[in-house]
Amino acid sequence: MGVPEQLAERMSMAEQHEYLRAKFSRRTMIRGGAVTLGAVAGGAFVPGAVAQAATPTRTFASAESVDGALVAPFGRHLAYGNDARTEMTVSWQVPVAVKKPFIRIGARPWDLSRKIEAEVRTLYTPAGVGASGDHTQYYLHAKLTHLRPGQTYYYGVGHQGFDPAEPHLTGTLGTFTTAPAHKKPFTFTAFGDQGVSYHGLANDSLLLGQNPAFHLHAGDIAYADPAGQGKSADTGFDSRVWDQFLAQTESVAKSVPWMVSYGNHDMEAWYSPNGYGGEEARFTLPDNGPDKKHLPGVYSFVHGNTAIISLDPNDVSFEIPANLGISGGTQTTWFEGQLKKYRAAKDIDFVIVFFHHCAYCTSTAHASEGGVRQEWVPLFEKYQVDLVINGHNHQYERTDVIKGDKVAKKLPIGGTAYPETEGVVYVTAGAAGRSLYAFSAPDSYEGHLNEQESVASFVNTKDGKVDETVAWSRVRYLNYSFLRVDVEPAARGHYARLKVSGIAESGDRIDHFTVARRAK
Repeated sequence: MGVPEQLAERMSMAEQHEYLRAKFSRRTMIRGGAVTLGAVAGGAFVPGAVAQAATPTRTFASAESVDGALVAPFGRHLAYGNDARTEMTVSWQVPVAVKKPFIRIGARPWDLSRKIEAEVRTLYTPAGVGASGDHTQYYLHAKLTHLRPGQTYYYGVGHQGFDPAEPHLTGTLGTFTTAPAHKKPFTFTAFGDQGVSYHGLANDSLLLGQNPAFHLHAGDIAYADPAGQGKSADTGFDSRVWDQFLAQTESVAKSVPWMVSYGNHDMEAWYSPNGYGGEEARFTLPDNGPDKKHLPGVYSFVHGNTAIISLDPNDVSFEIPANLGISGGTQTTWFEGQLKKYRAAKDIDFVIVFFHHCAYCTSTAHASEGGVRQEWVPLFEKYQVDLVINGHNHQYERTDVIKGDKVAKKLPIGGTAYPETEGVVYVTAGAAGRSLYAFSAPDSYEGHLNEQESVASFVNTKDGKVDETVAWSRVRYLNYSFLRVDVEPAARGHYARLKVSGIAESGDRIDHFTVARRAK
């Protein structure tokens, strides 16, 4: 991305950002200000506070010459707000600058009279920063609040010259459904490390068939930076990969909230000191985390009886330390506060945590992250986290029930874990689309068991890789796959259940187990 390799080796993300900004002429810098969300006619939908992108924005010099009728939006993707019952953000992209972008929304496809102006965030990447040349991207966001819980809405996105309410454009409409006000059964899906590929597209097509309420993407989203080392030296960075990714993902994300967490391939030094300025332009996530300036991918939301927490392991990674310590400990403090709050809440049974780097994995590529074990595993165990979902390693692996770095209980395929008394189960679901890694032990999955008493692996520590031999690797599957979780509430005192399944790109089930907890 333009930083000499010998410098990038010892620079933090913030130092690389400063170097790049100083290197390129001020004439190539982005200028102008953000367009904010507009008011809502009739007050039916009230846009929330505008989330300021970490990058400056560019004025639309070409807006006067572009006929909006010739420009179609693409790359629609949804995200819950802080309250998943009443808030949703719709985001999309246009290939060139347009005038007066907006969203139309209503409870019926023929009633889209409510019109809300959209916020515009632009990203400018000058020639010499990576491989994409002189390139400007235009991202649009409309944050909707005061929605009804459990309600399905129809929406269309447009701009001057392109109105989705016109009869010939009603095929561009999308839908979304807010989270329910009370406990109800639901399904969600999860994976990490997708990128742009045939396999990524195939997994997306299978996701739709699961009818998920939302999807968790556990980091390494598009792979615009293919190196993923948090270094800007000649990495082949290409910002246009994001255009391809959002177009690929739209088939699911236009109707299913696509909740992302950030991984090592998501740090892009040009846009901001923390490396996340590009993501802040492309995504609008809940802003209830501890430090939006440094950690925009850290947040939580609640759907029914389940709390979901997204963490940023770049902050604690010994393996890839470009952002190591960026929060100064505030992330871990906030995380413990969230765990205390959700465990005390009378209407929340399950707490699920997702993030990129693995706490426990036997991949020969990245294996386990010692920083995660040091900072967060004690909290997982103290607060009896029900399920931890990771990516980073491009394969499917599921552990036994773990406590104190050891097997607390063997969890065979089809087994049940009780986190209140036993420990935590960890799933690596990093085979969403990128090239696969390898295991040191044979595959062992549903219908193809080859269990091993011990597996050779390693953990990344502050002093480097440390070899370890582990007994907790229960399921290993080296092919493309994703995770499906069916949440089944229960009456107070009875067991609520998470029914967790690993699903291969072929549609075959490769793993299944249950997490059970007494409902409040």
